[in-house]
Amino acid sequence: MAGQPVRIPASGGEVILATEGDQKTYERMHFAAARRAGDTIYISGVIVGRAPGEGNDVAAFKDQVRRAFRRIGQTLEASGVGFADVAMINSFHVFDTPHFAGSRDDHFAALAAVKDEFMPAPHPAWTAVGTTALLSESGIVEIQMIAHAPRG
Repeated sequence: MAGQPVRIPASGGEVILATEGDQKTYERMHFAAARRAGDTIYISGVIVGRAPGEGNDVAAFKDQVRRAFRRIGQTLEASGVGFADVAMINSFHVFDTPHFAGSRDDHFAALAAVKDEFMPAPHPAWTAVGTTALLSESGIVEIQMIAHAPRG
């Protein structure tokens, strides 16, 4: 891929694969990191989770969320938009997990604080849903975004 995103024509737009990892996931799991449909970019969920050796306290969780937001930022950039273009966030939270030692309030406050580092006002719409598990066993939260991207 040599630094250039892969673009695959699709109904109403295109599939966008920002990284080599995205391309491998697309081939193996059959889902796109991003898909343009008209003037909208749909970003697949990115899971925030602990890597081996990482802590489960609030500070470690914030670092894990930053890693996910940087990943989402790569996909947004490859799609020709940025965090300011995000109109909607959907997040799916595992509040009762050994991968995070804080409370539910600590969890959401830490996520919101990191989101604000990447996405100052005006803020997007946001739906946050509690769940019992994510696809990744070490997953704590999955973040999906929808961005407005008028064709220029």
